[in-house]
Amino acid sequence: MRILAPRLRKEVFALLPEGVEVRFLDEPWPKTADFFLPPFGQEEVVRKVLAEVEVKVVQTLSAGVDWILPLVPQGVVLCDGSGIHDAPVAEWVVMALLALLKDLPGFWGAQRERRWAPKRLLDLEGKTVLLLGYGAIGRAVAERLKPFGVELFPVARTARPGVYTPKDLPLLLPQADAVVLLLPLTPETRRMVDRDFLAQMKPGAFLVNAGRGALVDTEALLEALEAGRVRAFLDVTEPEPLPEDHPLWRAKGVVITPHVAGLSEGFNRRAARFLAEQVGRYLRGEPLWNVVREGY
Repeated sequence: MRILAPRLRKEVFALLPEGVEVRFLDEPWPKTADFFLPPFGQEEVVRKVLAEVEVKVVQTLSAGVDWILPLVPQGVVLCDGSGIHDAPVAEWVVMALLALLKDLPGFWGAQRERRWAPKRLLDLEGKTVLLLGYGAIGRAVAERLKPFGVELFPVARTARPGVYTPKDLPLLLPQADAVVLLLPLTPETRRMVDRDFLAQMKPGAFLVNAGRGALVDTEALLEALEAGRVRAFLDVTEPEPLPEDHPLWRAKGVVITPHVAGLSEGFNRRAARFLAEQVGRYLRGEPLWNVVREGY
C-alpha cells in the first residue's frame, strides 16, 4: 500500500501498519497511490496530483472539505478528518465564550493604558448556548460546557431526541445568549448568518464562529457589531486571510484569531492515531471512517 502526502512530521506516520510506503510531494510522484493526503488549501497542487496520479482515496486531515470537494474526480473516495480536531476546537469555543463573558479584551485594553478598571462580570453559569452544528466537534463542545451549568440548544440537520433542526431557529435564536457556529460549508449553509438571522438573536448575544467564515454574511455582521446588537469571537472570516485594511479588524465588539482553533500541540498524535486506524480499515477491507457524502 502507498500513501502520497505532504512532508508532515514523522509522528503522523509513526503508527502506520508495517509495509505501508509513504511518498512525499517533494519527491518524484508515483503513478498510483492508495491514499492521498492533500496539503490544506493548496488547490493547484491537489489538481496536479489528481490529474497525474491514480488515487483511490483522498484523506484530508481537516474536518471541513468545502475547499477540496470540487477537485475530487468522480469515483475517488473522499474522507474527512473529523475527530482529529474535536478537543482543541472545543477548548477554543469555551475560551471564546469565557473571554467575552469576562471581558478580557476590555481588560487587555485597560492594561495597555495602565488603567485600573474594575467592573461587574457576566457568568457562564445559567447562560443558554445554541450549538449550530452538532457533529463530533459539537458534541465535544457540549461535553465541556455542561459542567459550567449552561443550557444547551444543539441544532443539526436531522432531528433526534434533544436535538433541534434549523427550522427551530426562529424559536431558539431569541433565547440564546450565545450562538456557536460549527457547521460545514455547503450551498445550504453559505451565508446562513445573514441580516435576518442576526436580527433574531437576543440583543447583546455572542456569535462564536469556529466553522467557516462564509457561514456569515460579513457585511451584515459588521452592521450588527457597529450597532452593538451582538458581540463576536471569530476564528474564521470571509475573506480569509482577512486583508489588513478590512473593516472587520476595527469593528466594535469583535475578537479575531487567524483560523487556529484546530492547530494544537496534540495534532500529530491525534492524526497518527486516526491515520493508522483508517489505513488499517482499508487494508482489512472494512468501511472507511468519515466518507464524504452529500458534501460533508
